[in-house]
Amino acid sequence: MDIALAVAAFGIGLVVGMTGMGGGALMTPVLVLFFNVPPLTAVSSDLVAGAVMKPVGAAVHMRRGTVNLRLVAWLCVGSMPAAFCGVLLARALGDGEQMQVIIQRALGLALLIAAAGLTVRAYLRLVERARKRDGTAPRTPSGPPVITVRRLPTVVVGIIGGLVVGLTSVGSGSLIIIALMALYPGLKAGQLVGTDLFQAVPLVGCAALGHLLFGDFSMHLTGALLLGSIPGVWLGARISSRAPGGFIRRVLAFVLLASALKMLGVGTLTTGVLLAAALLVAPPLWMVIRRRHGFPMLARRETAAPASPQGALASDGDGPTNRGSRPSVR
Repeated sequence: MDIALAVAAFGIGLVVGMTGMGGGALMTPVLVLFFNVPPLTAVSSDLVAGAVMKPVGAAVHMRRGTVNLRLVAWLCVGSMPAAFCGVLLARALGDGEQMQVIIQRALGLALLIAAAGLTVRAYLRLVERARKRDGTAPRTPSGPPVITVRRLPTVVVGIIGGLVVGLTSVGSGSLIIIALMALYPGLKAGQLVGTDLFQAVPLVGCAALGHLLFGDFSMHLTGALLLGSIPGVWLGARISSRAPGGFIRRVLAFVLLASALKMLGVGTLTTGVLLAAALLVAPPLWMVIRRRHGFPMLARRETAAPASPQGALASDGDGPTNRGSRPSVR
């Protein structure tokens, strides 16, 4: 089991390194569905492993100046105590099978939200590209954007995110970053990712500490996760400049949807029908959306066309990512 688990962790780490997403949202359901790990044990071990890996990416963003420390501070006001409360809530549910089922269902709901979040992010990036191409995007000065911190909404986002992460291990990246995009549309992409990743360090650290004290942490399991995921994340970051990030994110959203349906107890036949419907409907729908915003239906045609100052990049992730860029690790 250790070798198979390390190999699975390596694959998940590879995806995280290439896309900056999918750590807890993939690792925990893989542990539950394929390795028969109890949900609470999977959440505990995944959070501890994440607490070891996340500071690496956060340090990179801190050196690049893409972290808004005021936002981080107000997010942590809500998220750090809420993460402990999420762990205590998981423990208060008891040790029996019913508690494991509740955590599994909560995890399924969090995965659904994460999959929807990936879709929303892709759409917002597409809209942003269209505005830049048409010259309708608001002009922003060079350097980090100056924003006014909305304290109460930011703390509320931290509380909700902390509870979800403490209970399910999902959401430190995929859920909170969507809320930040809605609250602070003026944030540049790099600063948005950097701020989200940096706030995830104390958030996941508190959740991991809570699970060490009150959860069902397994050192044996966590060691196997770290053995595979750390080299996977490193390799994924190394090849990220040439990877088709948009394709990987679409695969990730599909996997999250499949995992969520199984976690929510949906039958195999129904799950298959829903996934087949998603495969049939989503690609042509996305082509129509691209066309309505003035882009070719297929991203390959866009990247093959002569580069323009605004169109050289597939910023929505449909084409190869920027050479030399490094997505953050979540």
